[in-house]
Amino acid sequence: MQASGISLRRLIDKWLGSNLAAPARITRLRRSLTCRGGCVRVDVARSSGPVSMFFFRHDDGCWCVFPPSLRLG
Repeated sequence: MQASGISLRRLIDKWLGSNLAAPARITRLRRSLTCRGGCVRVDVARSSGPVSMFFFRHDDGCWCVFPPSLRLG
């Protein structure tokens, strides 16, 4: 999946929709092995119930819904 150049805002709109009745709550998570480049959790309220998604920033600067691969050694 080529996501280069897609902003976090556009990626959130793509996955969760841009016509949200309530604003999304974005929480930056602490850096760890999985979130070394950056990681945010996005929470939105839907009529069917709350939805949360994680977005990961990769070494090339793009945001994705999957974490970057670990480089060991």
